[in-house]
Amino acid sequence: MAVSGCMATPRQVPTEPSMTKAPAPKHVVPPMYYALPNERFPIPAVDIAKLDRRFWRTDVDYPTNEVPGTLIVDTPAKYLYHVKPNGRATRYGIGVGRDGFSWAGRAIVAYKREWPRWTPPDSMVARQPSLEPYSIANGGMDPGLKNPLGARSLYIHKDGKDTLYRVHGTPEAGSIGKAVSSGCIRLVNQDVVHLHGEVRDGSRIVVIPDPAMEHLLVG
Repeated sequence: MAVSGCMATPRQVPTEPSMTKAPAPKHVVPPMYYALPNERFPIPAVDIAKLDRRFWRTDVDYPTNEVPGTLIVDTPAKYLYHVKPNGRATRYGIGVGRDGFSWAGRAIVAYKREWPRWTPPDSMVARQPSLEPYSIANGGMDPGLKNPLGARSLYIHKDGKDTLYRVHGTPEAGSIGKAVSSGCIRLVNQDVVHLHGEVRDGSRIVVIPDPAMEHLLVG
């Protein structure tokens, strides 16, 4: 009994409360980037987690000497402005041409197309022979969600000639704000649908070059 009286009572060590990981914040899709189910090819909602908020479509103050209706592409900032009256503009986030495939200058939007066909220029086919089935000679790629021009395309002409550069749609929200294309100016499909409805044939377009790429400009 004496021995048993000397036995220490086991010390109760408090247990750490289990740490549960907080759920990742849910990205709420704004109405302007909802799915467009009534399109010829239904467009899914924009993956808003991949589109930085600063590139969301918005109306802003934008004093400029350019006439209302002009498109101004700010290549360094990755924005496209559609000039409105009274010093205002609608601003869109864009992806632009990567090094060596940029274009800059003044031109016009000669015409627009809904769900356009895509015909890569011969120079692109020469670099990427796998594109031969979509060449001009073969009639191009059918419209659709996988078509590189997306839901809409605006065709840029200068001095009466096609520059081969476009303002067009893309389903790749993660490409907005980056220099990734072969010179064309890309917007998420919801934004290019909106822009297409606002721009008129013959509208001016001004593409501001990126100073870091001026020596590489095509056109």
